[in-house]
Amino acid sequence: MSTATTEGIRVNVRAVYVPEQSAPRVRRYVFAYTVQIANEGERPAQLKSRHWIITDGDGRVEEVRGPGVVGQQPLLNPGDQFEYTSGCVLNTPRGEMRGSYQMERPDGASFEAMIAPFSLTLPYSLN
Repeated sequence: MSTATTEGIRVNVRAVYVPEQSAPRVRRYVFAYTVQIANEGERPAQLKSRHWIITDGDGRVEEVRGPGVVGQQPLLNPGDQFEYTSGCVLNTPRGEMRGSYQMERPDGASFEAMIAPFSLTLPYSLN
């Protein structure tokens, strides 16, 4: 699990391997990750876009950018939380994700809420 807080926006992420959607023989490793975004600050903030940096076990890097998350751009008032689950497919049994969300305040000010690095790893593959 990873946790990062930026300007009162806390982002927690936990990832799991999804064996029923994976096919290791053809180098397809599927991971699901659940993100919880909480506004622990005193001002509202809306998630406008995402930026993910995905690194596989061979060191290949892919960047993903886009509007919102799972088709939404949630507005988080103080005390609000938003949670969603998404997925990632790698060609290796290990990898890492990190990134940021572009957040915007009602007054138009924006900032990047950081997403701390988290591992994408098959269970028992680190031994």
